[in-house]
Amino acid sequence: MKINILRTSFIMAFLAVVFGAFAAHMLKGMLEPSRVLIFETGVRYQFYHAIALAITGLMSSHFSSKKITWAARFFILGILCFSGSLYLLALRDVWGIAHWTWIGPITPIGGLFFLLGWLGLFWATFDREES
Repeated sequence: MKINILRTSFIMAFLAVVFGAFAAHMLKGMLEPSRVLIFETGVRYQFYHAIALAITGLMSSHFSSKKITWAARFFILGILCFSGSLYLLALRDVWGIAHWTWIGPITPIGGLFFLLGWLGLFWATFDREES
């Protein structure tokens, strides 16, 4: 089992809880509701894929290490690009980065990384005979 994949998944899940609490308790008073929803979408997808990353770590002792490692990398990149860009989009007026127009196109790239992670897990399952 790739312990670093598991550790990363736990940190990502921890941060998702922190960011979710931040959204619920701090951002609702600072941002318009549509921006809070954007932030919460980032939190939700970060949490989903932190769980996917944990599953990936658990699968690593049963399937191709190389394919599992690539799936984990894609999930991490997806969290950073998809959720990270949504956090920046939601907070850009507060942080004074409204002129950063390049943030929006990063979100679908993160979604593509998520898809590649899931396909990587699917692909890894073909390295083993069914019982």
